[in-house]
Amino acid sequence: MKHRIMDEFAVWKGTRYLWGGDSHSGIDCSAFTRRVIKTVSHLNLPRTAAEQSHMGYLIQQEQLKPGDLVFFMTKPNVRHVGVFVGNDQFIHASSSHGVMISHLSGNYWQEHFLTARRMKPVREFS
Repeated sequence: MKHRIMDEFAVWKGTRYLWGGDSHSGIDCSAFTRRVIKTVSHLNLPRTAAEQSHMGYLIQQEQLKPGDLVFFMTKPNVRHVGVFVGNDQFIHASSSHGVMISHLSGNYWQEHFLTARRMKPVREFS
């Protein structure tokens, strides 16, 4: 799963942030997560971060696996969402830097962390 997510990240890396955007000329955080999850998991997510934050089921940060969604409250009534990729990292469309990778343990992200959701059970292969 992680390799497929990172392949999709490579396609979008550096794409500028555009509120309401949903293309390579500009994309917002929830459109980005929608596209990544659709490509790697073939699941359709709702359009907004608020709607996405009610999908799947709640998990704790310690339980995160690649493909899980991480949500933040960056301003009053403003949610931000990214896709966890493992090793304390998540990919997202940042309003200041466009599509990028960040560390979940960073002070900013921990201060604004809201919830994490898993869209479907992750199968473990032995």
